[in-house]
Amino acid sequence: MADHIGIRFNKDFGKPLSTDASDLTYTNADGKPVVPLTQEQKYIFDKNGWLLFPGVLMESEIEEMRDFCYRLKQGDDTIPGHHRSTYGGPLEALMDHPVVVAFANEFLATPYLASETCYGFRMEMSFLALRSTTDNPPYAFGPHNGNGMLRMPGDCHQYQCLPGQAYSGLTRVVWELNPVGKEDGGTMFITGSHKAAYTAPEVVRKQEWEFWDTYSCPAGSVIIFTEAITHSGQPWRNPDTDRVAIFNAYNSVDKRWTLSQPPQALLETMPPKRQSLFRDAFVKGNVTGTEFNMSL
Repeated sequence: MADHIGIRFNKDFGKPLSTDASDLTYTNADGKPVVPLTQEQKYIFDKNGWLLFPGVLMESEIEEMRDFCYRLKQGDDTIPGHHRSTYGGPLEALMDHPVVVAFANEFLATPYLASETCYGFRMEMSFLALRSTTDNPPYAFGPHNGNGMLRMPGDCHQYQCLPGQAYSGLTRVVWELNPVGKEDGGTMFITGSHKAAYTAPEVVRKQEWEFWDTYSCPAGSVIIFTEAITHSGQPWRNPDTDRVAIFNAYNSVDKRWTLSQPPQALLETMPPKRQSLFRDAFVKGNVTGTEFNMSL
């Protein structure tokens, strides 16, 4: 992580911040170790704008989470009120899963606003996508975003990079709780469009265009993509199974795109480190568990 840290600069005089890899959070709220991304993973995400981590969850976790999603969809009133969202129940563990923290440490976190008791990034929102071939109407194909390198400062849907460092802006994390085949109806991407310098051609609005990409994956996989990439949902086509996906989103400490937040009653039951995902969006002193440090 030396390159990741070394090119961050202080607001005064342009000198590098004296931060270290240890400033980033190295365990999650459940005490699970965070393994940094490999050089290959960082390269692929920066090149493509999206990255697949196959088979991350255990079968027991998948079954419990999938069942909870169906109960949410059906309005099961036996679920305690403050758990009736994709922030609650067994899905809470997905908020700061070690894979998510590892990614955010590299592409979102601000080291001097992080500690071992406080994440250097924020969580933005969470929702459920439960789709089947019987949906009426079917989910519509609707491409959007792209050209993230050209967004105005402050636009959360942006992507910035320079040698050895990249910033993903508003970032989407999709947990697939059922298997997804390449033709089933997973999220679609125009790979590399987060860095596009030209206006997209009209053909981008056609789902059949050859440059639309998607993925296949086993249940329990996670796909992470920058909202700066051109992407779209699509109708679900597999009659043998539903798409059961949790869409979470993350942002930097100083930016907020939505007002989405867990119920206060749920937030208060979370470990303090997980609660730090939902602190207000600002910079100076916005860190817990250590001193605010912008030393040169």
